[in-house]
Amino acid sequence: MGTKTVDETGVKTDDEKTVKAEEEAATDQTVGEAGEAEDAAADTDVDTAPQAAAGGAVEKEGSTGVGQGAAAVVSAGLGIVSLTGSWVGTVASARESLIGQLETSSSSNVGTLIEKGYGDAWHATALWGGAFALVALIVGVVVLARPAFGAPGRPQAPWIKSVSWAGVALGVIGLLLAVLKYTDVLLGLPSTG
Repeated sequence: MGTKTVDETGVKTDDEKTVKAEEEAATDQTVGEAGEAEDAAADTDVDTAPQAAAGGAVEKEGSTGVGQGAAAVVSAGLGIVSLTGSWVGTVASARESLIGQLETSSSSNVGTLIEKGYGDAWHATALWGGAFALVALIVGVVVLARPAFGAPGRPQAPWIKSVSWAGVALGVIGLLLAVLKYTDVLLGLPSTG
């Protein structure tokens, strides 16, 4: 059988039993440490999962207002262009003026010269200003109405609403001025008779 030895406490023991007991103790300790490590890893996974999900939600939530903010700024910019004039309106006005001068001759009366040379150019400027104002108005209204058709519970940023309202207001003013200019109520052509 096994040999007898004296252990640290002074008791005689079998070598084989001592070795088995030591192996079992070491295995229990290893299993215990592995279980603790698994528990710690599970706790870490549980703790980081909501953070990862929340981080993804924050990124997604932050990016949803970018398009609306850009559209609001575009609306306000187009509203300003409708009031101050644009390169397109200037070119259209000059073109209409040139066409009017070519259509009239030196024998034409003054009323025809004014109407063809300047009136048509004025109306072209009014049309292009009205077109920019209408686009500004439509874009502003779409941005303001967007939250009603988007994801519920996501409020629109206050600055987006403010800039959109500015675009709508500038669009309405620009459209009103364009109609008044086109109908010759505002700064109409002088009468020749």
